[in-house]
Amino acid sequence: MTLQGWFLILGFVAILLALTKPVGTWLFTLYEGRRTPLHVVLGPVERGFYKLAGIDPNVEQGWRRYALHMLLFNVALMVFTYAVLRLQGVLPGNPQGLAGLAPNLAFNTAISFTTNTNWQSYGGESTMSNLSQMLGLTIHNFLSAATGIALAFALFRGFARRESKAIGNFWADVTRVTLYVLLPISIVYALFLIASGVPQTMAGVVDVQTLEGVKQSLLLGPVASQEAIKMLGTNGGGFFNANSAHPFENPTALTNLIQMLSIFLIGFGLTWTFGKAVGNTKQGWAILSAMVILFLAGVTVTYWQEAAGNPVLHNLGVAGGNMEGKEVRFGIAASALFSVVTTAASCGAVNSMHDSFTALGGMIPLFNMQLGEVVIGGVGAGIYGFLLFAILAVFVAGLMVGRTPEYVGKKIEAREVKLAVLAIAVLPLMILGFTALSSVLAQGLAGPLNKGPHGFSEILYAFTSAVGNNGSAFAGLTANTPYYNGLLGVAMWVGRFFIIVPMLAIAGGLAAKKYTPESSGSFPTTGGLWVGLLVGIVLILGGLTFLPSLALGPIADHLAMISGKLS
Repeated sequence: MTLQGWFLILGFVAILLALTKPVGTWLFTLYEGRRTPLHVVLGPVERGFYKLAGIDPNVEQGWRRYALHMLLFNVALMVFTYAVLRLQGVLPGNPQGLAGLAPNLAFNTAISFTTNTNWQSYGGESTMSNLSQMLGLTIHNFLSAATGIALAFALFRGFARRESKAIGNFWADVTRVTLYVLLPISIVYALFLIASGVPQTMAGVVDVQTLEGVKQSLLLGPVASQEAIKMLGTNGGGFFNANSAHPFENPTALTNLIQMLSIFLIGFGLTWTFGKAVGNTKQGWAILSAMVILFLAGVTVTYWQEAAGNPVLHNLGVAGGNMEGKEVRFGIAASALFSVVTTAASCGAVNSMHDSFTALGGMIPLFNMQLGEVVIGGVGAGIYGFLLFAILAVFVAGLMVGRTPEYVGKKIEAREVKLAVLAIAVLPLMILGFTALSSVLAQGLAGPLNKGPHGFSEILYAFTSAVGNNGSAFAGLTANTPYYNGLLGVAMWVGRFFIIVPMLAIAGGLAAKKYTPESSGSFPTTGGLWVGLLVGIVLILGGLTFLPSLALGPIADHLAMISGKLS
């Protein structure tokens, strides 16, 4: 580990902390439905959409109606994308003449982008036409991210409102987030990427002559526009198979830093928005503190392991850390930081190959996802997932002080605790169940290219990534098969919506409750003790469940490595 590497990591966190309040303030303005400076230009567009769709943004919805509209919206988008991918071969915007996708791959991809997972069982540049990339996939990068933020707003209203039956208007929330947050930032972001060397063209292939005099065909396309929202919306699906390791997606150290910052930007801001919504910004800072502690712990372990490298190679006289699977233009520190950022934020973009990390270095990205993708988490999904853990934490705290637990003025009763447990239990049930199934069936065992603990880790990582709606992968798993495309598709759908519906039910129940002021018997939820309890609950409930599977995979892999067994 180097001083320069630590300066990058700590500087990265410092920049985000400085941006937390400005971003959170902007999001809070939209949460309340107030005007912004952009309304001068985009207000007519917003009103035109409402008129065209027959929507009254001032009519709010109860949690059931909010959930129903959200589900129908996402089902319609998924079916639309499936049709685009299947019909790709006969649609325009296909300069390479690529054929339509197979049914199982189209099914997997449509669900993947609908759920903000962006798992890719294909190589983008050799499978997707420009039209499919733009119309079939990029549209989801905006709308799945907007859905996540809208759902966070709904839960915030549940905590903030008193004796109300409504938690907002789904259509208004999604429209405002898209128009006034995601779209304007993405336009500026894309222009920056273009200026940095990222292509933005409808051309399919450009033939060039190398310095050696050899002809080479370079695949191009509308990369910058997809790259911007891919990062900002914590989507992660790359235009190219190498994702953000590809020089056309992520050409310089500066673009690499901006990409990492953009992954966390909205997640950091939403913590402040929550505090503002409930009338106490210290609540938001407490949540962010717990998230940052977990994040820095993960970065420390990953950077330490990757900088240390493989002791077997050291014994053979090979000095230095583990550079396998990493880009020289980024190095170990930036690659380790990116891997933790992208898995803490449920983004899934990669600038290095996690399959080539050391065993414990690769375990941290895996563990981040197993925590429930709540360490910053995806846009919206991270904060509402973390608040589910907060409900359980305050329940435990209530038992400690011997009274009904309360959080930000709302009594947390049996209904909220049961729904929170139901939502959190989805991850271990699906991840461990599907991993166990795939570890004994022939179709599952045909996927991993490695044997032993590392092969098991590849299967475990795939289902963890799918259920957690992350999308990154241990590249050693061959997932483009009917078995994995189908099972991973189901895992992604359940991992997204089987958490959202109980969460909205909690929001509806909380909104209907009276406000309960703090008293001398209330457990404080803004100080260091509360932050420590939050960290502990996330680690115990989100992490220890997976300890046996980690022991069979990356921990066993690490023990084999230090004992000198390379295969």
